[in-house]
Amino acid sequence: MAAWEAVIGLEVHAQLLTRSKMFCRCSADYASAPPNTHVCPVCLGLPGALPVLNRHAVELTIRTGLAMGSQIAEFCRFDRKNYFYPDLMKGYQISQYDRPLCAGGELAFAVGDDERRAGITRVHLEEDTAKHTDRAGYSLIDVNRGGVPLIEIVGEPDLRSPNDAREFLRALRGVLRHVGASTGSMEDGAFRCDANVSVRPLGTTAFGTKVEVKNMNSFRAVYNALRYEVERQSKAIEAGERITQETRGWDDTRGVTLPQRSKEYAHDYRYFPEPDLPPLAPPRDWVEQIRDALPELPEARRARYQGEQGLSVYDATRIAAEREYAELFDRTVAAYNQPKIVANWLIGDVRRLAGTTPIEESRLTPDSFAELLHMVECGDLNRAGGQQVLEALYAEGGTAKAAAAAHGLQQVSDESALLAAIDAAIAGNPKVVEDYRSGKKAAAGFLVGQVMKTTRGQANPGLLNQLLARRLDA
Repeated sequence: MAAWEAVIGLEVHAQLLTRSKMFCRCSADYASAPPNTHVCPVCLGLPGALPVLNRHAVELTIRTGLAMGSQIAEFCRFDRKNYFYPDLMKGYQISQYDRPLCAGGELAFAVGDDERRAGITRVHLEEDTAKHTDRAGYSLIDVNRGGVPLIEIVGEPDLRSPNDAREFLRALRGVLRHVGASTGSMEDGAFRCDANVSVRPLGTTAFGTKVEVKNMNSFRAVYNALRYEVERQSKAIEAGERITQETRGWDDTRGVTLPQRSKEYAHDYRYFPEPDLPPLAPPRDWVEQIRDALPELPEARRARYQGEQGLSVYDATRIAAEREYAELFDRTVAAYNQPKIVANWLIGDVRRLAGTTPIEESRLTPDSFAELLHMVECGDLNRAGGQQVLEALYAEGGTAKAAAAAHGLQQVSDESALLAAIDAAIAGNPKVVEDYRSGKKAAAGFLVGQVMKTTRGQANPGLLNQLLARRLDA
């Protein structure tokens, strides 16, 4: 049986963070609005309505391209992409074809401790479609989303595994969030991915027949869909079948990809220049102003965290990938210069809390976070108590010392208090003491548990074990 290699290229659509739509003044904040309330003649596609280009959308697209090393076109234009779906009000989409705004570039990402790069073909600007919802026997169309600015980032077929694709997407979302171009939220539909995937015998260079996979709305879904599709194609070829170039949809419930339609080609869309928009020639000085205003990007942050802070590739990547984590890390380390400890708490405990409440909505500050870590280091809080204080700071804010006191979590490090609790445990458990002194050293664990119960889990564990051993060995 041959060993197979996957060849994967991703096409990612990201909604841009603008106040208005791509070609009209309608609000782009459509998510919670009643259906068909953010609409006008332009986004409804009514005859005679003319589009007007959103300057901020162009700027955000240029930011994204510059962040990945793309060449910004001196001249580009918009095109009409013609196809007939119920959610496309005009019967065509205003997009870009052979003259995109950004061309070339690459994206750095990491898989575990392995640093990798994948090429970027293009970043172009277009408008989103309306939202199409199927019902039994009929469909509903909500045009609120129609016309929202959208960029498409087309990646080169440089990815070789589903895991590569997942980490590439995470890195790309990090870039978009760093430059303020998009929320990158897959759950809200602001960050959507299609994948072109084929397989070939390991060690060969010719491309196989590619299949496009759609309907993947989470990083987990992307990974699972691509893993399934690579296995499906490999088994089909081994069984003597031919792979058909087609579009397949991912069924997350069943864990399979299913045929949707034959794959379209560029000529199927009958592209031609958009006659209602003039060509776009971004001034060079404006492009350079945008470049100069870019923040420190994830790749540079990751290199700094590895070189200056001594973090592993994995730790540096996880922190640098998202702006909020990176900024919290930098400001916390400035107040508590223990990068590895800060990284461990960020990647573990803070990320766990962020699973319920996004970090940007929390009340945790770098100063309170640093104070908390110092209290754990000094023995004022044990690890479990520190986690509870972190939860309080994340939800309520304030100082770590005040939160520990309010919740009764400060660690007991007073020797006299601990000795009193130890003596009580020894006096109340003579058989356990006898077992310990006859050589069963593990019996001391029971006494530790009794002291912890007396102190409500707040005894300093290191000091407790030291004092208990001194009493038992006396």
